Amino acid sequence: MLSPKLLHIHNILWKYLGDDGFGSRHSQGIGSTPGDRGSASFSHANARFPAQSGLPSGYTPALSMKQIQQILSGKRRSSPLSGQCNIAQELEWESDASAMSHPGVIVRAIFRLLGILVWVPSSVGFEALLLLVPGTLKIRWTRVIWGVLCRLLALKINVIGRRAGSVGGARARARGDRPVIYVCNHSSWLDIPILGTILPSVFVAKGDIGRWPVMGTVSRIGRTIFVSRQKNTTGRERDEMISRLAGGDNLVLFPEGTSSDGSRVLPFMSAFFAIARPPKIPAHRKDEIGLKSEDDVGFPPGMAPLIQPISLVYDRLNGLPVNHGRRSVFAWYGDMDLGPHVWQLLRWRSGRATVVLHPPLDPDDFPSRKALSQAAWKTINETTARLRQNDIPEAPQWSRLSKNGHSRA
Repeated sequence: MLSPKLLHIHNILWKYLGDDGFGSRHSQGIGSTPGDRGSASFSHANARFPAQSGLPSGYTPALSMKQIQQILSGKRRSSPLSGQCNIAQELEWESDASAMSHPGVIVRAIFRLLGILVWVPSSVGFEALLLLVPGTLKIRWTRVIWGVLCRLLALKINVIGRRAGSVGGARARARGDRPVIYVCNHSSWLDIPILGTILPSVFVAKGDIGRWPVMGTVSRIGRTIFVSRQKNTTGRERDEMISRLAGGDNLVLFPEGTSSDGSRVLPFMSAFFAIARPPKIPAHRKDEIGLKSEDDVGFPPGMAPLIQPISLVYDRLNGLPVNHGRRSVFAWYGDMDLGPHVWQLLRWRSGRATVVLHPPLDPDDFPSRKALSQAAWKTINETTARLRQNDIPEAPQWSRLSKNGHSRA
């Protein structure tokens, strides 16, 4: 009879290698002989496994008892049969998952939840007061709110590259700092606190969020721009975003239009990039969006916003690389309920998101908004694919852009 721990290892091996069986598919070259299906016992050069062991009928392991003991002791971290198969990591995953209902884990999650329930209302209430204060203090405080929230969620942020643009504000625009539109792939509500921590910006969100009882109020205090994506409101919403950019804000857009399961980047909607190359604003619209001069339409020459693509992938959970089966811990999409998703996340010890800040794109370098959209998508898609394979890229190198759009050191 196999010990429970030894049987657990073999169950993991079976899960990795599918229904064909570990030995029947991979035993060639390892020194084992496939067993007969339905036999009462199955042999290996150094081991014999009785039918009562709980292993599938006909199972012939391709690992010897010595190799299995090496896995148990930590001397062997992975199966010699597959570079993708990390047995020790899978054992740690199984151990972490089984501990999710441990009383200590539940208590830790409750304390984190209480911290969030105290921090969010109090910090947002203070930000409501800062809305009356001119300058960039409200922008800087928003980053503090999101940063503390990430700490309460035990989310670490690994930033690669550097941010385009400044903190913003009217003075920044007066001295020639171009506004920036940050575009990022979208897989979870967690994207917002993570990007909010590292980017001095406001978010563009779908109008439904503005009608949510609590989140709607929080988002409005955070100066979120709501869009309905209806044809009869497109012009007004576009003009509001142009006004905010010209007035000193930077924006964060999720051009996929919705969140995904984190395993891919959905096609970008080119309509989101229309504000980077806006048409002239009709005279009767100027008063509604705060434009004062007859010549003050769109952006001043050389002050059109830059587009900075951003790749975001959740790549660590409890210190281990995130595989496909664990992306659901972070991903929030479709009709998933927010409450259960937050509670599940709080029970894990820690997580990490890697954010890659790519070189900014100048809209004037592209013939159309569709070409601009495709260039941003390609950059983000290629990098997120690497990050999902735990291939961390080097920091992108790029020169700063001057007011007229030319590169400078």
